[in-house]
Amino acid sequence: MIKKIFAAASLAAAIAATPASADPDPKDWDAVVAAARGQSVYFNAWGGSPNINAYIEWAAGELDTRYGIDLVHVKLDDTANAVASVVAEKAAGRDQGGTIDMIWINGENFAAMKEQSLLFAPGWAEELPNWRFVDFETQSTIRTDFTVPVEGLESPWGMAKLVFFHDEANTPTDTLPQSADELLQWARENPGRFSYPQPPDFIGSSFVKQVLSEKVADRSVLLDPVDEASFDDVTAPVFEYLDELHPLMWRQGRAYPQNYPAMKQLLADNEVDIIFAFNPAEASSAIANGELPDTVRSFTFPGGTLANTHFVSIPYNSSAKEAALVTADFLISPEAQTRKQDPSVWGDPTVLALDKLDAEDRARFDALDLGIATLAPDELGPALDEPHPSWMDRLEDEWRRRYGVAN
Repeated sequence: MIKKIFAAASLAAAIAATPASADPDPKDWDAVVAAARGQSVYFNAWGGSPNINAYIEWAAGELDTRYGIDLVHVKLDDTANAVASVVAEKAAGRDQGGTIDMIWINGENFAAMKEQSLLFAPGWAEELPNWRFVDFETQSTIRTDFTVPVEGLESPWGMAKLVFFHDEANTPTDTLPQSADELLQWARENPGRFSYPQPPDFIGSSFVKQVLSEKVADRSVLLDPVDEASFDDVTAPVFEYLDELHPLMWRQGRAYPQNYPAMKQLLADNEVDIIFAFNPAEASSAIANGELPDTVRSFTFPGGTLANTHFVSIPYNSSAKEAALVTADFLISPEAQTRKQDPSVWGDPTVLALDKLDAEDRARFDALDLGIATLAPDELGPALDEPHPSWMDRLEDEWRRRYGVAN
């Protein structure tokens, strides 16, 4: 124990004695690439999916071959643990030589790091060479992460989007609702054929947030934390909507599917006609796995559905900022994004605008077999920003107060 204490003290002294080096400038990309060679990037990312782990391993091989970068996947079960490590290093005065070089991140974890000034310099993400391909004009979630302005502090990596599914053998495409209001009208005409999981299930809460995003009089109020003084007025249209919808739902709203798998089973059993998920490739995956019939197809609302983007960030004290910049740039290259969207590899939707790509790169995307029920990237429609996290908590509380816990 005494040896460990002295070793830690010696390390702290060495860090303090090391002169601070200037941060790399992404505008001088040749210098960044040159400095990156030989560096190791400790990439802290969720490690719970074999196909995602395999994709990161592929990226590591490409980065080694092309740039001489050693990408080390530090597998996490909770991104908050990586954030806590950076917090601890800052508290200990370890402002350089940090143990974490890049983090897969979004939402509350990004907000916490931004608030505590734990991230590499603002604007770097939009200076990356491959940023020119990113679809920041139409996908608003690329520049706002759960309502928090990104300000170039993290680089987009992939998309999640609320998508609806139906069985065209039972529900013709030309009868599908095109908005929350049309879904309510459809439920009037097709009672008992729709439901959603009961909040606080994530998918169920997401449906309530979708209704909120469409029904709120001024969507800008969702960018800020909930104001209790105005909450009832702001959400009145939402609960008026749900009050009418619930008796029209499966089992008259007296029971709810427990989660998305249960809702998927209702579609498979022909007990409901429309379900939804947050992964555009979900229906195709379920068909491939024999969970849904091959007549199931996807659709979205033309006015937009709830979406979010996941990102990679660089801690302020990263030991390998240059290599982390090169890695982030590679991950948004057309080649890497095409491979990531391939359902046989990962199936994660791209953050790129296909109309910005040259003919060869566009052809790679066009050649992907996304699955029989998966919409092409430019068919997913606009993305609606996630409300501030406080809205979900407050909506769930109010939902339980009004509707209780179903049997």
